[in-house]
Amino acid sequence: MAKPLLFTLVQAEQLGLNALTFLAEDGQRLVRFLSLTGTTPAGLRAGAGQPRMLAAVLGHLLEDEPLLLVFTSMKGIDPASIAPAHELLVRAANVSE
Repeated sequence: MAKPLLFTLVQAEQLGLNALTFLAEDGQRLVRFLSLTGTTPAGLRAGAGQPRMLAAVLGHLLEDEPLLLVFTSMKGIDPASIAPAHELLVRAANVSE
C-alpha cells in the first residue's frame, strides 16, 4: 500500500500557486477557469494567495483529468498529490472564515 502524501499548508499553497500560474500561462485555460468558477479577474487577483482561491484552482484541476495530467506532467508532479493538497487548502479556507 502506498504511503499517503503529507503536505504542510505552505507546500499546499505553493502547489496551488503553481497551478494558478499554469492556468494563467494560457488564456483559454484561464478563461475556462474563470467561467466555470464564476470568478472575476479582479476576484482572482484579490484572492490569488488565499487558501480559498488556491483550493478552487486545485479543485478545478481535479474536475478536469486531462488538464490535471497536462499540469502534473509539465511540472513533474505526481497527480496523486493534488487531492491531499486541495483538501488541506479547503480546511484552511474553512478555518479562516
